[in-house]
Amino acid sequence: MLFSASRLLAAVVAGAGVADAVFSIATTDDIKKTAADVAWDLMQYYKGNESGQTPGILPGPPPAGDYYWWEGGAMWGTMIDYWRLTGDDTYNNITTQSLLWQVGPGQDYMPPNYTASLGNDDQGFWGMTAMLAAENNFPNPPSDQPQWLALAQAVFNTQASPDRHDDTCNGGLRWQIPLSNNGYNYKNSIANGCFFNLGARLARYTGNQTYADWAEKTWVWMRSVGFMDDNYNIYDGGHVEHNCTDINKAQFSYNNGVYLLGAAYMYNYTNGSDVWLDRFGKLYNATVKVFFPNNIAFEVACEEHMTCTTDMLSFKGYVHRWMATASTLVPPYKDQILAVLQTSTEAAVSTCTGGANGRICGFKWSSKAYDGTYGAGQQMNVLGAVSSLLITHEAAPVTNTTGGTSKGDPNAGSKSDHFTGVVTPPTAGDKAGASIVTLVILGAAVGTFGWMSTGS
Repeated sequence: MLFSASRLLAAVVAGAGVADAVFSIATTDDIKKTAADVAWDLMQYYKGNESGQTPGILPGPPPAGDYYWWEGGAMWGTMIDYWRLTGDDTYNNITTQSLLWQVGPGQDYMPPNYTASLGNDDQGFWGMTAMLAAENNFPNPPSDQPQWLALAQAVFNTQASPDRHDDTCNGGLRWQIPLSNNGYNYKNSIANGCFFNLGARLARYTGNQTYADWAEKTWVWMRSVGFMDDNYNIYDGGHVEHNCTDINKAQFSYNNGVYLLGAAYMYNYTNGSDVWLDRFGKLYNATVKVFFPNNIAFEVACEEHMTCTTDMLSFKGYVHRWMATASTLVPPYKDQILAVLQTSTEAAVSTCTGGANGRICGFKWSSKAYDGTYGAGQQMNVLGAVSSLLITHEAAPVTNTTGGTSKGDPNAGSKSDHFTGVVTPPTAGDKAGASIVTLVILGAAVGTFGWMSTGS
């Protein structure tokens, strides 16, 4: 039986002083046992399988709970990787239920309930999780339900639609999808990164060059607009009214991670091209330099002074998972990547000494001690890191010619609501809770991140 939120909080507070680590990653069996325990603790935050709750999402969005819609999609990706790497299918049924419940009437991950704060990045995270399910032969849904590959194609197709791309800033996706949403005038790296990532993965899975062309175009645009600079630092974004020249210089690890994984897929898809090896290598080096000081994951924009939002508290785990997968696609970098992930994960599990059971995980891995914080993001980070240590036993993700069984639909997304009609204006609460990181940067966190260039 799952803990209630109040019981979990009480457990954390009661055991805040616990100091003896209970987790080990010394052997494969230890890794699997630790991953299983952290997965169980993570799932205590999920209430969607309880009476009266909404399947698929973590409690929220604020003020109903701490978590926005996108993070549910990210969590199911973490659980799919957990299943693939450990073989534990305990959570498979709930993962399938969740991924199908949130597809929306157009079967494209644009459920109407979240329209007022729906970003291309939010939709993209759910699409990337569907793609992950296809690539790892996660059990297919019943034949009368949307299929994993088709769902990923639907997300990509809606984002490739002409109404999502315009000439402002010479191209690129906007952050928000409906034009009435706060942030529609902002183009950012994560929205374009999810699109790039999906394009690269669909190209490899299907062999369709059109997806690869879009991925190449997106990468070139990112470089040309300056969101990815000559040193392969990736910045948050810019406003269309300034032609995206007012670049917000905030750096977040999941931006680097999403492009790094996409570059790995493009390298593999192009049969090891020198161009993509060069791009991957430079981005990998930049990622380790900025986000892995002493080879331990560190969220540079907020961790030092713990000004991280709930969203930011979940980024480390995605980066670990994506780097681990990249190691299977870019063999020249495999040993380097796995060495970094090993050191980082050792630090991660050393923070899991909180709560009455002595295994609630913290966020500041470099401290190698529990920091008093707790949440789905912290648990997801450690689960992603621990599970990823098993990647050495795994082959690269499958394609439709190497064992992939998920059925696709090149026309998926054709029934989507492209928001060309009248959209109900967002409420004040919707605006305050819009997707992932960017609104915080543009509004409430301007004081916290005063060094950033936010524009107007």
